[in-house]
Amino acid sequence: MSETVIDLIRHGQPAGGRRYRGHGVDDPLSEKGWSQMWHAVGNFNDWNHIITSPLQRCQAFAFALGERHGIEVTIESRFKEVGFGVWEGLSHDDVKIGRMAEYQAFLRDPVNRRPDGAEPLEDFMQRAGCAYEEVIERHHGRHVLIVAHAGVMRAIIARTVHASPAGLYRIKISNGGITRIRETAEGGVLELLNGKLPI
Repeated sequence: MSETVIDLIRHGQPAGGRRYRGHGVDDPLSEKGWSQMWHAVGNFNDWNHIITSPLQRCQAFAFALGERHGIEVTIESRFKEVGFGVWEGLSHDDVKIGRMAEYQAFLRDPVNRRPDGAEPLEDFMQRAGCAYEEVIERHHGRHVLIVAHAGVMRAIIARTVHASPAGLYRIKISNGGITRIRETAEGGVLELLNGKLPI
């Protein structure tokens, strides 16, 4: 079996600073965010295909990168970020300080203590996981880049290493960080986390 290599890049810092965006807040990339992403990929252009979240903090860079190197880009709506319900639009301090008990309960049990109106974690992991499995199937033996969000990348990493959903938020995903997963006959292998190219 030929191996399939999947690179994932988290969008750079969006305009508006650190806040919970989920898929309900669609801020564009900041100037720093663009710089983080271009710095992470460098001149690397070895992908056969680029797949992106529909949200503009991912999509704008995906299409700019595809245009620069003549690589086809596809939008996958299931790669949008997990929904954070009432936390969407709030800064991290608004949540950590203003909703301290709620925030601490979420950290202890992110599966059962979701913010009000948030997407259930298992539903989110299933949607991201199904989309990822289709990418592997459709692009078998090729090298693909997925431009997505911290939550999506955590869900895919957890699926790869057979981690529990309860541990999802214990995986740090940096803005502009590159993750690489090599899909083999024996399953996926996590080769890189929060790195940069070329490797």
